[in-house]
Amino acid sequence: VQLQASGGGLVQAGGSLRLSCAASGRIPRHNPAAWFRQAPGKEREFVAAIKWGDGSTSYADSVKGRFTISRDSAKNTVYLQMNNLKPEDTAVYFCATPGGRLIIRSSWYGPQNYDIWGQGTQVTVSS
Repeated sequence: VQLQASGGGLVQAGGSLRLSCAASGRIPRHNPAAWFRQAPGKEREFVAAIKWGDGSTSYADSVKGRFTISRDSAKNTVYLQMNNLKPEDTAVYFCATPGGRLIIRSSWYGPQNYDIWGQGTQVTVSS
């Protein structure tokens, strides 16, 4: 499976963007598809994840109530709807999935548990 992210851009604070991540093949039902982000000089951090099979989700506290992750199984695509964007949301956003191996929910938050990554898409929020 390969991942292709798109949808980033420049937006003013309070605005919205929708990121997309298309997978070249099926994501196993027992695994998540996730979004991470990395700002300059900072470590890559978890943003949100969705379990491919049942659609259950998890969010970082910093984005709860503003971001929504969803997936379209027929299109093998995961989305990140970002509303009420803030300057601190500025980062390169990456989509990722563990690949074939199973990871438990408590492991969703660590980037080291993901084997397949998209190329990243830049999101810049101006104040």
